[in-house]
Amino acid sequence: MVFRGTITAAPDFDPSADAEALYSAMKGIGSDKEAILDLVTSRSNAQRQEVIAAYKSNFGKDLIDDLKYELTGKFERLIVSLMRTSAYHDAKEIHDAVKGAGTNERCLIEVMASRTNQQMHDMVAAYKDAYGRDIEEDIIADTSGHFKKMLIVLLQGTRDESGVVDADLVEQDAQDLYAAGEEQWGTDEAKFIMILGNRSVTHLRMVFDAYEKIAEVSIEDSIKSELSGDFERLMLAVVQCIRSVPMFYAKRLYKSMKGLGTADNTLIRIMISRSEIDMLDIRECFRLRYETSLYNMIKDDTSGDYKRTMLNLCGGDDDLAGEFFPEAAQIAYKMWELSAMTKVQLRPTLRPAANFDPAADAQALRKAMKGFGTDEDAIIDIVAQRSNAQRQEIRQAFKSLLGRDLMKDLKSELSKNLERLIIGLMLTPAEFDAKMMSKAMEGAGTDEHALIEILVTRSNEEIHAMNAAYQNAYKKSLEEAIQSDTSGHFCHILVSLVQGAREEDPADVERADADAQELADACNADSDDMEMKFMSILCTRSFPHLRRVFQEFVRCTNKDIEQIIKKEMSGDVKNAFYAIVRSVKNQPSYFADRLYKAMKGLGTDDRALIRIMVSRCEVDLFNIRKEFKETHDVSLHEFIQGDTSGDYRKTLLMLCGGED
Repeated sequence: MVFRGTITAAPDFDPSADAEALYSAMKGIGSDKEAILDLVTSRSNAQRQEVIAAYKSNFGKDLIDDLKYELTGKFERLIVSLMRTSAYHDAKEIHDAVKGAGTNERCLIEVMASRTNQQMHDMVAAYKDAYGRDIEEDIIADTSGHFKKMLIVLLQGTRDESGVVDADLVEQDAQDLYAAGEEQWGTDEAKFIMILGNRSVTHLRMVFDAYEKIAEVSIEDSIKSELSGDFERLMLAVVQCIRSVPMFYAKRLYKSMKGLGTADNTLIRIMISRSEIDMLDIRECFRLRYETSLYNMIKDDTSGDYKRTMLNLCGGDDDLAGEFFPEAAQIAYKMWELSAMTKVQLRPTLRPAANFDPAADAQALRKAMKGFGTDEDAIIDIVAQRSNAQRQEIRQAFKSLLGRDLMKDLKSELSKNLERLIIGLMLTPAEFDAKMMSKAMEGAGTDEHALIEILVTRSNEEIHAMNAAYQNAYKKSLEEAIQSDTSGHFCHILVSLVQGAREEDPADVERADADAQELADACNADSDDMEMKFMSILCTRSFPHLRRVFQEFVRCTNKDIEQIIKKEMSGDVKNAFYAIVRSVKNQPSYFADRLYKAMKGLGTDDRALIRIMVSRCEVDLFNIRKEFKETHDVSLHEFIQGDTSGDYRKTLLMLCGGED
């Protein structure tokens, strides 16, 4: 195994001199924390064990006890954890995860999914030595069901490490996984556990590729739709670690620091356990996925001596670099390849109502709005539980039976966000998109993000329908409106997209190579030429073709297209191209990110929230929900619940369709 850590053995190492230096740093009143952290983070774990032994020999004292006494808080936890061997550190993490009331399942998942056979065996022995107990018994006592079974399988540390791959067995395993999940009602969890818990990493990577060809969805998507709860999270973690352990950890680190507060236990555990193994690769994967360096995120999220120690473990700022390490380039290439192979099955949260009777619904809505007061619950229960096509029938029945305009009645009876949401649901998708485009351009400011989101994510057919609806409602073309409200290259990009003329062909491999080379050459041109060249390809080629182009771009340049856009472009042009790339890569993930931004922090961007919930609930809101949970570690349902109120919240939660 090639180690690519940031912490390596110090040359000219003298454990006695180090013990002496640490003793001096802790002598007298106060302690020299800088001296302690600089010394501890510049020695390998094996060297630290020698320092512990020398300290006891020279001073008859326990170094870890002294450090605990002298230091406090997170800094103490970090330094003391660095002094333990990795096996004892893992054992302590598992012990803390299962002791007392409640279980820290996320810690169990992270450790158990990512350790090698040898690391597992060492941890089992260390646990027995440190706590006089059997780790397997403690895990069995604290967990249940298939989650427990998979943890116990992983704990055995018996994954095949021979490196030998049998092509027939690869095909057989892929077929067995398909038969155990996608092909039948219910899931044969035992088959998933047996294959994912025992086969070698190389073998499983080939199984995942074969599975994708058979099922036309990725193994991750199957797991998300077939399994649930902690078992689903564990199996996804195993798959992620099979694909790339550094990428798995990059995601865990990101989740530990984003949002309010920092999950310091997770941050400490990962930075310590990976600092001598693969921290360089984790850093690179972090920058690849989140367009910022791990170094900068730690710097912004921590403080004091704790921050200094963390930054020493991190080892460097990758935002100062430009290109990928070879390993990260391979991961980036593979990510685009996976994206190109996967056919995501889009799943709505709202489906047509059974036994639908438009006349009865029209009468019920009239009754809910007649007389004093309005029965909002009755309105919500009908509107939020009918498909858009059914709502159009209700609109027509309302006029035919009652001679009244349902939209006008709803507007006069409802108010604020509830009114905007219900009216949005009652419009056809084309009318709704046209209205949202108009709202984004009305008044003094322009909501460029809304313009980008709508034009980038709609099909040609949807754009043509929106153009017609806009002309009908506002008596001018949408293209004219965009031209009078935006300018420069950003205006050209939007005008190109509003034509609804994106190609719809599958990827053409030869042409994709040529397109990738043209984009690579454009990176050396001046910014005007670069933006025009990017527009000519990103705004016109089909999404399947662009996936192949972006994959080949990594090979041509050793850089990722997202990083180039972020680094070389600015403002609305950058945001538009970035949205195209994100949508090409994973559109539900793009929408999940937009929803998160609409609700996080102070205040809610209700217009964005309504726009996405209304426009996606019959298309792919279930997929968006899954991506939201995966990326932000909190469900969309929970986020909406905490960020909205009253009947508005009730309606949004009905559209959301469930808690993940």
